[in-house]
Amino acid sequence: MKKLLIGNEALARGFYEGGIGVVSSYPGTPSTEITEYLSTYRDIYSEWAPNEKVAAEVAFGASLGGKRSVCAMKHVGLNVAADPVFTMSYTGVNAGMVLCTADDPAMHSSQNEQDSRHYAIAAKLPMLEPADSGEAYAMAKASFALSEQFDTLFMIRMTTRIAHSQSIVEIGEREEVADKEYKKQPEKYIMMPAYAKRKHPVVEERTKALTAYAETCPFNRVEDGADHSLGIITSGTCYQYVKEVFGDTVPVLKLGMVNPLPPQMIRDFAEKVDRLVVVEELDGIIESFVQSLGLPVEGKNLFSPIGEYSQSIVARAFGKADTPALAPVEGVPGRPPMMCAGCPHRGIYYILAKHKITVIGDIGCYTLGAQPPLNAVDSVLCMGASVSGLHGFNKARGAEAERKSVAVIGDSTFMHSGITGLVDIAYNQSNSTVIILDNSITGMTGHQQNPTTGMDIHGDPSGKIDLEALCHAIGIRRVAVVDPYDLAACEKVLKEELAAEEPSVIISRRPCVLLKSVKKLPSLRVDADACRGCKACMGLGCPAISFRDKKAVIDETLCVGCGVCRQKCAFGAIG
Repeated sequence: MKKLLIGNEALARGFYEGGIGVVSSYPGTPSTEITEYLSTYRDIYSEWAPNEKVAAEVAFGASLGGKRSVCAMKHVGLNVAADPVFTMSYTGVNAGMVLCTADDPAMHSSQNEQDSRHYAIAAKLPMLEPADSGEAYAMAKASFALSEQFDTLFMIRMTTRIAHSQSIVEIGEREEVADKEYKKQPEKYIMMPAYAKRKHPVVEERTKALTAYAETCPFNRVEDGADHSLGIITSGTCYQYVKEVFGDTVPVLKLGMVNPLPPQMIRDFAEKVDRLVVVEELDGIIESFVQSLGLPVEGKNLFSPIGEYSQSIVARAFGKADTPALAPVEGVPGRPPMMCAGCPHRGIYYILAKHKITVIGDIGCYTLGAQPPLNAVDSVLCMGASVSGLHGFNKARGAEAERKSVAVIGDSTFMHSGITGLVDIAYNQSNSTVIILDNSITGMTGHQQNPTTGMDIHGDPSGKIDLEALCHAIGIRRVAVVDPYDLAACEKVLKEELAAEEPSVIISRRPCVLLKSVKKLPSLRVDADACRGCKACMGLGCPAISFRDKKAVIDETLCVGCGVCRQKCAFGAIG
């Protein structure tokens, strides 16, 4: 049966047909849908883990226990999972195991650009990279058997364009695979130094075997062309751009296995062309490998290591005419991201900005509090860094800073990696105030459940972490809960906790307004006669409020009736 699938759904289908038994992941754009689609197959076990390290360890445990397993994450999530992943290279697997990492060139929803191929090289793990949904499906389906054949974790690298673009996939039926027998093997799975020293040579021999396999791997192929004055080596989404620019006119070496690379295949291809060019996003990894073979090659002299490529970029690099259809449309205004109308984070951010509080921020939709007019965030580094970063900031700057600084972190991010930072605060005693923005969901990636929501990946009842009890249990005595729609209460509690001479936590609790379970209140309106045009309501940055003819106006199609703006109006014009 043929279906039109996005790359992430194609991966999920391939894993399902390939006999997956367990998937554990943490949501992160552009990888989230892999696990969401897998969760629709109720005959396998699916879960959201608290973070990527845990997910990788759960998947490893499942492989050890005999079931084929997958964990999926975005590129920065691989940083979190790196500790177990590097050692998995030594242990190998029992049942097949695959790690999907989704890179985000151009940083559509990320804090950095990162090329995950470096991880595959550093950990000495094989990596596949599909160029469309059909290949994603085929690679996913084949990856478990390859993992078992070479006794290694296999990696699949997605990028935003492949993860979210659609192409035709011919799907099949699920392969029912018997569980592998578990055998106690200390020398294979216990990586204390005596055993680990024996495993490193095994990894090196495995790399040689994988390199030999790469020479005949069906995902690596040469597509010939009539004009041999130019030959292009490429992979992933760049393959699509190259084919759209050149069609079948020039030879192309399309690499689907990007680690290890096939040296003889590359040498043979280079012999047939006069000029050799590598087209790859982000870093020049393939180019550097070709150079190491002593072959003359071009790449990053023509292409930037920054951002996504396109058909136009590829065309211009080769001196070909640009594609007019891809030129940006003139006169279209930009639409910067912003917090939604009625977002529960807006009220607390307004109070923080009002009192000029230094805010160490974190990763989530609440990062948008950094945008004008609130300008309420001073620093954002990585998941969980707000809490430990605040502790360091306060230790560096002393008591005065403690009274004028906070950390903000979402409920899901707190469970991901904020807890340990709070433990550090409780243990090493800085008078730091941490605000947990509890909107009862993992909002930024599209409303996935997390350990604080009381529901599992399927929306069924599950264990629920009590944030207040957790904070108390790790040594925080002062824990206050506020409704961020109540500005006066937020202001009062903030002043009290900043003045306290001990660590404290404020839980700003109200569900995300976009949740289906949240009932919207009637839209508010502005009484034009009562409005003085002071623009106080505009300072909230709510997209439902605009200013026309020197008066505030509320868009009734956007307003959810949260009432925060009403508390800002000194003239009673909003009701």
